[in-house]
Amino acid sequence: MLKKLLFFIVVLLLSTTILHAQNNKFTLRGEIKGMTSGHLLFGYTDNNEQYVQKNVPVKNGKFQLEGMISEPTNMSLRLDSTVRYMDDPNLTDFWIEASDMQLEIVVGKFKEFKLSGSKTNEEEQELNRQQAPIREEMRPLTEAYKAEKDHEKAAAIRDQFEPYNERMDVITDEFIKTHPDSYLSPYLMRFRLMSLPVGQVENAYNHWTERVKNSRSGKEIAEEIKKLKQGSPGSPATMFNRKDINDKMLNLEELKGKKYILLDFWASWCIPCRKGNPHLKELYKKYAPEGFEIVCIASDDTKPQAWRKAVEEDGIGNFRHVLSGIKRTAEGYDKSEDIGEWYGIHTLPTKILIDKNGIIIGRYGGGGEPQENLDQKLIEIFGK
Repeated sequence: MLKKLLFFIVVLLLSTTILHAQNNKFTLRGEIKGMTSGHLLFGYTDNNEQYVQKNVPVKNGKFQLEGMISEPTNMSLRLDSTVRYMDDPNLTDFWIEASDMQLEIVVGKFKEFKLSGSKTNEEEQELNRQQAPIREEMRPLTEAYKAEKDHEKAAAIRDQFEPYNERMDVITDEFIKTHPDSYLSPYLMRFRLMSLPVGQVENAYNHWTERVKNSRSGKEIAEEIKKLKQGSPGSPATMFNRKDINDKMLNLEELKGKKYILLDFWASWCIPCRKGNPHLKELYKKYAPEGFEIVCIASDDTKPQAWRKAVEEDGIGNFRHVLSGIKRTAEGYDKSEDIGEWYGIHTLPTKILIDKNGIIIGRYGGGGEPQENLDQKLIEIFGK
């Protein structure tokens, strides 16, 4: 009896494993016009959470790719390894699922692909169709931006994107709100959380289904919510001890109980950041005698000389200055000591205002209030 029971359990486990594997398998069959032989380069995250790249042979204009994925996944497709820029006509990306799919592409027009068999990709295509008229309105600005070689002039053109981006963001936010069971929703939120209040991000997350919350992007959003909360009003400020621009130790804890502190997250290459420096100098002159300190945290870890030069050029040496703490590694970047990570910083400039008790009382910029609201807050605090 015991042997029969054990045999039954083994068979059940094997059947479950096989069924699970079948549910995770995808098959992508395709045709390409303008190419009869050679190879295509695909990239995606497999069911072991590993990013893989596969060179798939093309025979008589046809190709086939099979693999295993644990959830709907964004796949990149390039004509070959020399294609690297996002606007290259021989590069595109789309969503694959554990199903049988058909793909049609044309050399030189990869972004006009046709894919069937992926619900998630159909959702993204519908979202793109809704936003397409706005992108078409933006086209003259986009082309002018690409053609402009002067860094500051290009930044001025990019600023004009904002009204169009806001209109597209409304459409994106509506998709996220109305598709709580779509894997595309947390993927889109990864980009939207840069400018949304943490409450709005958390509200969207709470309405997602459990499978979406447990997706790769869903888990990333959960972690980002924690970081955003750490850097939002009401939370204790994360203290740090760093060597400053003058090789002296800056211990944030030592300022606690003595001063109101403004953490200014910026970079030497960030034009909006540097355009705001004259106003920061005015605020410092006005409030420093009342117990106000500005601590600038720069994302210039790989180019400290550019950081030092920007501080000198902008005349902000009387502020306190430290680098964010990002370290370059063989695998990419180590952000374990990145101050920006501790405060949930995604866009520059972002400013965090801390009271004398070490509690965050304001966030201005990415995920917070408009930058200009800082002035009113300081008036409330100092009475002038």
